[in-house]
Amino acid sequence: MSRRPELKQRIVTRIQRHLANPLSRRLPSQTVLETTGRTSGLPRRTPVGGRRVGDSFWLVSEFGPKSQYVRNIQADPRVRVRIRGRWHSGTAHLLPDDDAVARLRSLPRLNSAAVRALGTDLLTVRVDLTG
Repeated sequence: MSRRPELKQRIVTRIQRHLANPLSRRLPSQTVLETTGRTSGLPRRTPVGGRRVGDSFWLVSEFGPKSQYVRNIQADPRVRVRIRGRWHSGTAHLLPDDDAVARLRSLPRLNSAAVRALGTDLLTVRVDLTG
């Protein structure tokens, strides 16, 4: 088994965690997913790309169950999503049977291209918004 996907994930995650995410999290126009840390219990905010469709917000995780925010969702699916500067509460659902590549075609083009290029284990996430 190749270690290349693991190395790719480590490099991309390190860049995102220490450079890209801290900067983009501060942009009011950036969509942000807030989960609860499974160990710390603290809010964890991750910039994401996705799209609201009715009362749901759809996104695709580039590293699937290895993503920290996906692991947080598994522990506690209650989340918040900041869309266009406004926070919405919701419940996240991991959808491993959904065709993530097809789903990316319906999401914002630039983010979808980055997820396809950098991702190693795509996973669709749907957040049912309640407020």
